[in-house]
Amino acid sequence: MSFGDLKTEGAVQKLNAYLADKSYIEGYQPTAADVAVFDALSGAPKDSLNHALRWYKHIASYSKAERSGFPGDKSKNAAAPAANDDDDDVDLFGSDDENDAEAERIKQERLQAYQEKKAKKPALVAKSSIVLDVKPWDDETDMAEMERCVRSIATDGLLWGASKLVPVGYGIKKLQIGCVVEDDKVGTDFLEEEITKFEDLVQSVDVAAFQKI
Repeated sequence: MSFGDLKTEGAVQKLNAYLADKSYIEGYQPTAADVAVFDALSGAPKDSLNHALRWYKHIASYSKAERSGFPGDKSKNAAAPAANDDDDDVDLFGSDDENDAEAERIKQERLQAYQEKKAKKPALVAKSSIVLDVKPWDDETDMAEMERCVRSIATDGLLWGASKLVPVGYGIKKLQIGCVVEDDKVGTDFLEEEITKFEDLVQSVDVAAFQKI
């Protein structure tokens, strides 16, 4: 998906329209495509571009190390690899034309630098992308109020994403809403329990999609 020069307001408006019913640039989880678009922006979108701003804040919640691990073809999105950005860039051994003493010294220096670099890397936080189907009692249920209630559920490690209404038959629509959770803080049982507390609006909650990210 091409939005043009994302340093311009027109391109950011296109991005905002594209994200109106999407959580990510591609699919149901963050990928290298999200990183490419994120890096192309000069900063956070305006408050009026609420879809693009929601997406920007979500991608920004990941560390640089986490974003570099998103799936996808990074060679198509990155202009050039950063110097010494990969563990593979560290050569633990000297070249063949060095004498043994010099080769050993260089090897030890590089090994120490490698270990220091590994020690500085932040621990990755395990996260999951979840899509929930929230079903009302009947076609007279106020779906806007239902969504407001669902989004009112707030806790550390929970970030709500895009949503849409999906017809299920007989004039009834269900709310399909996505979220990203930190696995050690929020689980599907917690989400289902909290949502079903709105018993006047919610008949049931099902997990439509679940994916580790």
